[in-house]
Amino acid sequence: MNSILKGGILVALGASCYGLLTTFVKLAYEEHYTVYEVTFSQILIGFVALVILNLFLKKRKPPITDPKLRRKTIFYLILAGTSLGFTSIFYYLAIQYITVSVGIVLLMQSVWIGVVLDSVINKIKPTKIKIISVILILAGTVLAADLLIQEQQVELAGIGYGILAALSYTITIMTSNSVGTQYHPITRSKWMMLGGLIVVSVITLPELIGSMDFRIFVFWGPVLALFGTILPPLFFTAGMPKINVGLGAIISSIELPVAVLMGYFVLDEDQNLYKWLGILLILSSIVLMNLRKVKKEPL
Repeated sequence: MNSILKGGILVALGASCYGLLTTFVKLAYEEHYTVYEVTFSQILIGFVALVILNLFLKKRKPPITDPKLRRKTIFYLILAGTSLGFTSIFYYLAIQYITVSVGIVLLMQSVWIGVVLDSVINKIKPTKIKIISVILILAGTVLAADLLIQEQQVELAGIGYGILAALSYTITIMTSNSVGTQYHPITRSKWMMLGGLIVVSVITLPELIGSMDFRIFVFWGPVLALFGTILPPLFFTAGMPKINVGLGAIISSIELPVAVLMGYFVLDEDQNLYKWLGILLILSSIVLMNLRKVKKEPL
């Protein structure tokens, strides 16, 4: 199989795992598991799995000879991972109030939030293409979230948590692309997951002590960890080196239609022309923002 095609398929599989995840969370809620049980079980099992994966990869990784740099980098990775924990909590809180399709659309706001943070923190002036893309994303969000339909009741709590999740997700993306890049991606994921586990434990354990339903560790915990924590980094680690960054970002956007289709077929969520038009605008904006990277970078 062509190397680029293989890489694209692997990246698409990783993104699709994230697209499936939200529906699985909704199904866990239907079985009366709480947001705290869902979040804690996923991140705990995911962290343990990444530790085990690192044991298998240990012999293949070049040793890090500078212990001071290693300790400092690990600390920053753990710190960066706290945003991962906040993303999970905010996002899973959001989809208690809103549909899967609206939830994933809100999470995709990380695209324009990233542009804004980049311009503020790194003093990088957004290009015209990025500005147009942001406008398309905002317009697509209004349509995809059914904000133009008056009968549609908008749960403000869900919208608020969704935006907070997008902000946390943006920070996760920015830090994961800049902190500890000399480490193997699975190793970096492990330390970041530890940071997420610390945050999630601090927030959820006070609610879980004495009331935790440990049956979640039998099925939904492992399922959520598999699709939300274990498989995506494996697919992305294997696929991303075979394609360039721009193409990877475009292919990764498949997460959006996968989540919406799962909500429709599995959860019987309502869909309409406005939603699909909004989703098309959001996907178009992602393609527009990354098209130049595809052309410039070698495949």
